[in-house]
Amino acid sequence: MSTIAAISTPNAIGGISVIRISGDDAIGVAEKIFSPCGGKKVSDMAGYTCAYGIAHDDDERLDDCILTVFRAPHSYTGEDVVEISCHGGLYVTRKVLRAALGHGAVNAEAGEFTKRAYLNGKLDLTQAEAVMDIISAKGERELKMAENLREGAAFKKAEKCSGKLMKILGDLAAWADYPEEDIPEVRPETLIEELSEVRDDLKSLVQNYDSGRILKEGVSTAIIGRPNVGKSTLFNCLSGCERSIVTEIAGTTRDIIEESVRIGDITLRLSDTAGIHETDDIIEGIGVDMAEKMIASSELIIAVFDGSCPLTADDWYLINKINKDKTVAVVNKSDVEQLLDIAELEKQIKHIVYISAKENTGVEKLHRHIEEIFKLNEADFDTVTVANERQKYCIDKALESIESAISSLEIGEMLDAVNILIDEAEQSLLMLTGKKVTDAVVDEVFSRFCVGK
Repeated sequence: MSTIAAISTPNAIGGISVIRISGDDAIGVAEKIFSPCGGKKVSDMAGYTCAYGIAHDDDERLDDCILTVFRAPHSYTGEDVVEISCHGGLYVTRKVLRAALGHGAVNAEAGEFTKRAYLNGKLDLTQAEAVMDIISAKGERELKMAENLREGAAFKKAEKCSGKLMKILGDLAAWADYPEEDIPEVRPETLIEELSEVRDDLKSLVQNYDSGRILKEGVSTAIIGRPNVGKSTLFNCLSGCERSIVTEIAGTTRDIIEESVRIGDITLRLSDTAGIHETDDIIEGIGVDMAEKMIASSELIIAVFDGSCPLTADDWYLINKINKDKTVAVVNKSDVEQLLDIAELEKQIKHIVYISAKENTGVEKLHRHIEEIFKLNEADFDTVTVANERQKYCIDKALESIESAISSLEIGEMLDAVNILIDEAEQSLLMLTGKKVTDAVVDEVFSRFCVGK
């Protein structure tokens, strides 16, 4: 396998940059481009030791650096690894990398260091996927979930379930293949009990998946309402800048304007939409049609109402069109006299927040209602949860096979048919952990990584 090299720190100016080299010839490549002070050779350095010295490209001095050696198999990748820490300028960092490439290393592909860690048995596939989740975590709960997975929580639980299925498959095989031996009969009621335990364990792996997905990916959110209720002012208030034009003229917003904002631990992928109302203006009508489509496609609706006016026909049209279970009603203009029939609105929509978008007050209360809608306040993020659709697909397939096996046992199907279903469940769990997975799946997993990790 080739020796690879890449810049492992962000592509930006900073205090320090790190060039990582991994492979059988990592020490040899490093020795050609780095001279430790004091005359010691890189090849004489023990693992987990550092040296101060000069990075160079043949006779060209590049920078004062710190070199760290990690000897196989006690390294991140399981191979010999060298990390060169230089000053964090973009130009000098690239010069050091080019020196490594010019003396035997090749450019690392996206995620190749972690891929080698997986291939060398340093990480299972779920742990490898958690590495990128740790890097991309934007909040405490996301980080906690990723760290649980990185520590092998999902793998251990899947392994436990896989072990139970393997025992069942072994009992079935022994009983079927050696009928003349004194082997206890495999009883359907015992199988149902054992499979039910595995089913419950697997369900606990995915019970918080939707909550975790929302924390990781954010929520597609449409801000809707009739014209001039303060949608664009609220959008600007949430996004922290003037992204939407705000005027007293009805119909100012005609297109959909998008922005991502953080409210507590939640990322809202906001869309400010045109005011929903009847109009003869062709262009404005297109904007209204787009807004109505956003109502259907968004995971969260923030429906804005003008607290200084009674509910209008356009307000009622909106109320009747939205999915109230995924809606927060925002009663705007709380800083002026309230003429809106609050009691009537409360009959229609459970989650209501009173704000003044103009004065930027009350917006912080949105967080609690959004958490309640998506049950984030009920989710236990200390328990194991799967990280992505690939992992969930594997568990769903395993659950489907186990449910079918239990149903087959309950109606008296032959054990041969049940054995096939249990084996299918076992194969799905092996795919989850990466013990039995195609090269295409592995390549897809690591293609989402950044170069240098």
